[in-house]
Amino acid sequence: MNPVPKPLSIALYQPDIPQNTGAIMRLSACFGLELHIIEPCGFLLDDRRIRKAGLDYSEGLDYHRHASWAAFLEADVGRLVLATTKASQPLSDVCFQTGDVIVMGRESAGVPDAVAERADLRVRIPMRDGQRSLNVAMSAGILAAEALRQLNWPELG
Repeated sequence: MNPVPKPLSIALYQPDIPQNTGAIMRLSACFGLELHIIEPCGFLLDDRRIRKAGLDYSEGLDYHRHASWAAFLEADVGRLVLATTKASQPLSDVCFQTGDVIVMGRESAGVPDAVAERADLRVRIPMRDGQRSLNVAMSAGILAAEALRQLNWPELG
């Protein structure tokens, strides 16, 4: 029997806040999403704060570590959808596809230009003027929920 295909994946580019990474691990486990962590991270992956925030969901988590951006690109990944405040395309105009990989940048610096240029699609979550950005875990949840809604993915199990 073939495994149920993953509707969506999330990739964290060099995450630097363990609590956010843990929250995204939990999000991925609960929604049945594949999670890619692109190193180096700004913390140890076995950090106590990550265990508290996310790893109690590790049994349901499909997660992969990649030593670098280049190593991640060598994996069989789908269309790269970069979440960035610098994008001109708002989330409301995006049509997600099965197999998309939502790429989230570092909390402190986003992604370098080379990573942004490699993305197939760059999307922003509209916010009120004068606000800098949302928390990366919150943003990942917003994008994942919208993508799953569009993909009519009611059975996540």
